[in-house]
Amino acid sequence: MIPDHLKKALRDFRKGLIGESEMEGILHNLPFQDLGFAKVDHHRAIRHGFAEVIFGKGKSIDQILGIAEAILAKSPNLLITHAADDVFERLQVSFPEARYHSDSRTVSLVREKGDSGRGKIGIFSAGTADIPVAEEAAVTAETMGNEVLTCYDVGVAGLHRLLSQTTLLRSCSVVIAVAGMEGALPSVVGGLVEVPVIAVPTSIGYGASFDGLAALLGMLNSCSSNVTVVNIDNGFGAGYVASLINRKRDFDAT
Repeated sequence: MIPDHLKKALRDFRKGLIGESEMEGILHNLPFQDLGFAKVDHHRAIRHGFAEVIFGKGKSIDQILGIAEAILAKSPNLLITHAADDVFERLQVSFPEARYHSDSRTVSLVREKGDSGRGKIGIFSAGTADIPVAEEAAVTAETMGNEVLTCYDVGVAGLHRLLSQTTLLRSCSVVIAVAGMEGALPSVVGGLVEVPVIAVPTSIGYGASFDGLAALLGMLNSCSSNVTVVNIDNGFGAGYVASLINRKRDFDAT
């Protein structure tokens, strides 16, 4: 998928509005830009439909800002996961439109709001303690241009809470089910809908949950055939894959 800014540049070049040298400048750093400490993958937007996402944990603030500035020079939107609030404070100096989502520890910057989803992505959490992971999925999917519905604290310990949301569940084209403890929620959700369900195990639970391993294994052994699983606490991965599943296509695959 070619991003909008590159499509516009190609149209302008064809119309004679920009010259060869300017077009070469636009294409110069494809497929990547070498910053020394990082090689920024500007080609990612063409392959995946969204710019490279920065995983903030383990990087210095200067490294994160350097990568962010490189991405924003070529792409209108940005997402940083596992970001501390001081990263946001530094980024906001140069990019005041950036937003910090404290629940999920993510930073998003959206200069071009897209409408890339052909349906709605529903995000359901088993418990209130699972909300930070669910919110990471929600911010990811929204930043990638999707309409997102959220419904939290509907775990199987009070099954009537989930059953009361059946209409909402069935209005979604993709569902993300986030749960810790024994990780039962995705199997139940999978039995209620006919769409893909992405299960996200969280590290929430008592000792025998083994920091999410019990939930992960339970989800991997789900008897609902429409359930697939991402890694423990990986709300980002769930939101990203859900966005790919939900994406509008520019062509008829048939």
